[in-house]
This record gives sequence, structure tokens and C-alpha cells, in this order.
Amino acid sequence: MLRTALVGFGWWGQHIARRLKDNDGFDLRLVVEPALAAHDAIREMGLTPVATYAEALTDEVEAVILTSPNDQHDSHVLQAVAAGKHVFCEKPLSLSADGARASVAACEAAGLVLGVGHERRFEPAILRLREMLAAGDLGTIMHSELAFSHDKLIHLDATSWRTSKAMAPAAGMTQMGIHLTDLLISFFGRVKSVAAVTADRSLGWETGDVVSVQLQFEEGMTATLQAILHTPHFLRTHVFGSDMWVEIRNATHPDTPGGAVTMECYRSIDDNEMINFEWTDSVTANLEAWAAAIAGRAPYPYTSFELVHNIEVLEAIVQSAETGQVVYP
Repeated sequence: MLRTALVGFGWWGQHIARRLKDNDGFDLRLVVEPALAAHDAIREMGLTPVATYAEALTDEVEAVILTSPNDQHDSHVLQAVAAGKHVFCEKPLSLSADGARASVAACEAAGLVLGVGHERRFEPAILRLREMLAAGDLGTIMHSELAFSHDKLIHLDATSWRTSKAMAPAAGMTQMGIHLTDLLISFFGRVKSVAAVTADRSLGWETGDVVSVQLQFEEGMTATLQAILHTPHFLRTHVFGSDMWVEIRNATHPDTPGGAVTMECYRSIDDNEMINFEWTDSVTANLEAWAAAIAGRAPYPYTSFELVHNIEVLEAIVQSAETGQVVYP
């Protein structure tokens, strides 16, 4: 069992704690939460709270899972590396490309495994799509349209770090959109250009509640993505090829069990197929893949290029949304 500390007990930290507290592959030793008022809830879950990050970086712990606020990721990763701990960092890995480069380089130099919270790669339908892309089943890739939207956070007020430009820039990018750029980069490689717009339609948040992005890849294909913070759940992955298009629709959020995932493969009205997948716990699958890499059982399925370039693209999206200009990451 991997002796682990969880850092942060907010919305997503609580979700991770529920997933791992009874998982046979993890010994969740400590939960770091500076807000002492939350410690009773941690104890009620059968876990041990501590108030400071330093208390987690002891010999008792082999690895840390960071669900801390976005602006703390850089320093928390580097502190973990200095203490010899493997790191799983919730998205975004960093708010700056320089920060991502530093974290990746530090883990590589120390021989430590750096995991990242992009669980969509572990969905069975996405894995099937990756196989189809690798086999050339879609023909020449023309364009992709991705969307990830929900209203899970509309209760937040302006005091939350998730509503600020400084800590959650470009509306829904750091909440949901960055999962989509991660997928696209893993499919198609380096992004050549970015054009983005944001809007505040209803929530009154400094960062806005809608982001729309146009991407072009060095390989030539294009893509659009959207993330909306105030609409019912919508999760769609659509890739258009010269021979076939494939659309994946997720009925629920990755943190919400239930609801089928559908994959439509369309060549013509007379040649199409609908495949159904049951919901799977991709969040836990990602964490288990990280633990397997630490144990040396299998490589972690993210390259250093992908980890860094996703943050380069995030940085470009933020810049484009602020300036109204096309940006070349």
C-alpha cells in the first residue's frame, strides 16, 4: 500500500478522500487542512487531520496528493520533491509554463513520479477512441469539437479562489477546459495557435463563466472547445475524420457514478454504429496508475512534453482572452 498524504480538503479533496480511504492500494495516512473547523469532518471519515503541509512531509509518508488551491501547486510540488516524495497534482499542474517546467524537471531529476489529475484519459470510450486514432480508422483528422460544462460550482461567491482571474483564469479553463486541452494534446501533439474569448453571462465572477477556444495544431487539424460554469452537465468529445467521425457523450460528471457513455461511429447513414459503455471510476483509475508507476509495475501514461505543453496552452488561452489576439504557445 502506498503511504499517502492528501493536501487540501475542499470539494475535490473530499472526493479524493472518499475514493481512497477504503482503496486497497493506498494507505491514506494524513489529510492536510489548514482550516481547523474541517478537522471533525476529516475524523468522521476515519482519517487523521493535520494543519500544516510540513507535517505531511515526514518518513511516515511516501507520496502526496495535492488538491490545494491552484496558486500553491508550484511550491507544494517542489517541497514534496525536496522531501523525496512522489507527487500527484490536481489540475492545473501550474498556472504558468515556467512553473510546470520546474515541477516536471524537479521530479525527473529526483527520480520521482509526477501524476496529474486528468482522469478523462482513463475513460473506456476515450481509450477506444485513442485506439481508433492510432489505427487510422477515421482517416485524415480534420477537426474536433469538445465541451465540458456543468453547474456544480454556482453556489460559490466572490470570496472563493475559484472565481478569481488570478487563481482560476479564463472562466472554466482551470475547472474543466484544461481536461479538454490535455486530451487534444495527447491525440494530436503540439498546438500551433490559440484564439480564445471569455464572457460573464450570469455569475458575476471576476474570471467569467464561459470560455470558448479555437486551436490549430502543428499537424494541421483544428479544434474548438468550450467550458460553461452555469448550465446543466454536458460532456462531449467529437472528432471528425475524412473517413468517419466519432462522438462520445458522457451522461454524468467523472465524479458522479451512473449514467451510460455513448460512442457513435458514423461513416454514412447506412454505415454507423452506437457503442454503450457503463460509467467507470476514471478518477481512481488515474490515481491507481500513478501508484503502479511508483511501484515500477507500469509507466505512467503522460509524457513530460504533454504535462508542460498543456500549461503552455493554458497560458496562451489566458493571454488570448485578455488581449483579443491570436497567441502562438
